[in-house]
Amino acid sequence: MKADVPGTVLKRERARDAVLELIESRSPGDAIPSERALCALLGVSRPTLRAAVDELVAAGLLVREHGRGMFVAPEKITQELVSADLALSVPQAAGAWSSRLLEFTTLQAGARVGRKLRMSPAEEVVYVARLRLVDGAPMAIEHLHIRAALVPGLSAQELEDGDLYEHLRHTHGVHVREAVQAIEPTVVTRAEAQLLGVPELSPALLFERLTSDTSGVPVEYVHSLYRGDRYRIVSRLALGPAAATAGLVRDGHHPGIPPGDFAHGDPIASSTRGDIQAGS
Repeated sequence: MKADVPGTVLKRERARDAVLELIESRSPGDAIPSERALCALLGVSRPTLRAAVDELVAAGLLVREHGRGMFVAPEKITQELVSADLALSVPQAAGAWSSRLLEFTTLQAGARVGRKLRMSPAEEVVYVARLRLVDGAPMAIEHLHIRAALVPGLSAQELEDGDLYEHLRHTHGVHVREAVQAIEPTVVTRAEAQLLGVPELSPALLFERLTSDTSGVPVEYVHSLYRGDRYRIVSRLALGPAAATAGLVRDGHHPGIPPGDFAHGDPIASSTRGDIQAGS
């Protein structure tokens, strides 16, 4: 796990996180520095910064106004689909899932990821970017941030083969229990489109997930991008006391969570699932 020469994916990721930090510290309608100023502040190239900003504009977090600059977008309306006391176990998904590592390194958590994982910004996390494939076809891009102290010796093979949470359980003694996840529509950037094999600005689903262990300590923060032409969400809602158990999903793949993860009875706080469509 080397942290000396971050690659292109990591540079874009860090630029995105830095701009997100600015957005989250401001109110809707507030201005943020210009792209030129941000390049100087973050020490990144204009194309790298532009790619990060374009992603945040497409996600509805930033607004560009010609001749005026960039502003924090209005707040989004949030609807919770499931009560907090409902849990489920997620079984194996259809198809043969595999992973291809794009980047694998150790670095300081930084302000935003550190806040998500409830750790010091100076503490180390393992950063992983990986392409998820189903039957050999690109399906999703995942960005994982795992507390480095919990996974000494984590190997590339563990991240490419099998169930990651099973590796955490058996190899590193980390027992995950709960995942809180948010889902938003977005579009893919040029770089993401090339990895997923779709046109630029194609629709996609953005997942943010925070996974905690059995003692409630955050273990992993992940954000994933799933192809919109191959993935859909099906929600099952419990509408009354008699329907309380009907919201439990017994089949399919929970979106944003690698297939097989939580398949051993570990509950997660949601009742939403994703299905891989037969055609694109």
